[in-house]
Amino acid sequence: MLRVNQIKLQPGHSERELRRRTADVLRIPESDIIAYKIIRQSIDARKKPKIFYIYSLDVEAREEGKILHRFRGKENQVSKSHPAAYRFPESGKRRQEGPVVIVGTGPAGLFCGYFLALHGYCPILLERGKCVEERIRDVEDFWESGRLNPNSNVAFGEGGAGTFSDGKLNTLVKDRDGRNGIVLETFVRFGAGENICYEAKPHIGTDVLCRIVKGMREEIIRLGGQVRFSSQVTELLIERDNLRGVVINGCERLACGQLVLAAGHSARDTFAMLHRRLIPMEAKAFAVGLRVEHPQTMINESQYGSPQTGSLGAAPYKVTAKARNGRGVYSFCMCPGGYVVNASSEEGHLAVNGMSYSGRDGENANSAIIVTVTPRDFGSEDPLAGVAFQRELERRAYEAGGGKIPVQRYGDFKRQIETEEGLSAEDGLSMEEKYSMEERHSREYSEDREDCLGPQCKGAYQWADVTQILPKECNEAIVEGMELFAGQIAGFNREDACLSGVESRTSSPVRILRDDNLQSRIKGLYPCGEGAGYAGGIVSAAMDGIRVAEKIAEEFEPPTPQNSFFHFQKETCQ
Repeated sequence: MLRVNQIKLQPGHSERELRRRTADVLRIPESDIIAYKIIRQSIDARKKPKIFYIYSLDVEAREEGKILHRFRGKENQVSKSHPAAYRFPESGKRRQEGPVVIVGTGPAGLFCGYFLALHGYCPILLERGKCVEERIRDVEDFWESGRLNPNSNVAFGEGGAGTFSDGKLNTLVKDRDGRNGIVLETFVRFGAGENICYEAKPHIGTDVLCRIVKGMREEIIRLGGQVRFSSQVTELLIERDNLRGVVINGCERLACGQLVLAAGHSARDTFAMLHRRLIPMEAKAFAVGLRVEHPQTMINESQYGSPQTGSLGAAPYKVTAKARNGRGVYSFCMCPGGYVVNASSEEGHLAVNGMSYSGRDGENANSAIIVTVTPRDFGSEDPLAGVAFQRELERRAYEAGGGKIPVQRYGDFKRQIETEEGLSAEDGLSMEEKYSMEERHSREYSEDREDCLGPQCKGAYQWADVTQILPKECNEAIVEGMELFAGQIAGFNREDACLSGVESRTSSPVRILRDDNLQSRIKGLYPCGEGAGYAGGIVSAAMDGIRVAEKIAEEFEPPTPQNSFFHFQKETCQ
């Protein structure tokens, strides 16, 4: 097998053209190509509006030795392929004392459960929220009515927080063992397009991701596992630093052999329970900021040289800078043709996220513009200080918008920040006068100008004073970043760009400590995924779930028919 790089073709090409171009690069007849597989497809937009796809392929061809000899010294173009093939480990010899129980059905828990089920371990998955079909109804009802279900929302429920997102599948995690590849192949098996296995920036979209999550759940059950909804783990049963079971919904006791804790980055009550039980954990850095919206046609023009992109689809972007105050500021979870969504999970608190459907065909592009915060910003050395920091920002966002998503024009946001710094002619005005001026600017934008950008939200929004949500240093960094980003994307700092807040759940505010065997100090407890502080997105969380499944399998044998745990030990409070 040969790895062939740097095959360049224009968008809209046919499969026959790709095969012909590959033969030209290898300097062989087309008939000598036995088979090929696309390994990577990226976009070269350096000479826009002339855009190219750049391919890397694995090619099976006749007389590969001669071809390799011909390209000696040019291995960057043609070389021998060494694909990373994923292999699940052979099972260990220890007998399990109880079932594997997995807390959470986000990417980490779902993939951990799926791979254990595939290899005969019959896991039990516990999800505090509802199945994805019912969850969709609860989320849509919340966006329409404002009625929040604290256990079934954008943060909680089958599929995890990533289900209501763009479904981005790129990761920076090194894939020496083929886990990244097997995650993508699993998504394809359950309904994603094969293109996600080779696109440089693959995505699925919320609509497709919901169907995939349901399919994986049904397969886990078919393989002998169990998936239980509305089942929140409220207590751990620990005996001499060994995990023996869990309490569900404050009442039911369930014995288990191993507990995979994949509760997600918003499980604040779970973090509090773990802290109370002295499970080793620490506060960690994360990032906070605001969502910014621009016309998708503006982003297309900047990235691809044309407002209409045809088969290329809506253009993404990535921007990063360092502010004068030392804060890093950068885009995060960019959603081409997407929506800003109300992602709240607690009454009286408001958080936002970004979401795209698979078609990415909304009028606006949105991205979080975020600033790094560290435990030094939290004002306490408590492991849960980052949670308290998040909650305070979300309380301010809720109050700013009166329970709706608070939105402000970037021009107004910038002038107010500059005013606070003494850089504007408006200096000296009271906050009430400044807010009145901001309201007037918003009315001018939203009512008097037909070409003015309007927010594209899932959930009600309210024009508001967004400057009061984040710490002063973060506001300053966002304004400075927006101005710098305009040097990369023309119009990024346009006056009518819409800012909404607060983007507070970029990653977990805690890390639940684990050893080289991926276990806590409490034996049998496996902190896992993004909520535990070991992942930063759908794919990395899924990969971590697979790693934990491997560790369990390496140590324990699958249950036998006589000890299948179908009738596992449980006690229910009266």
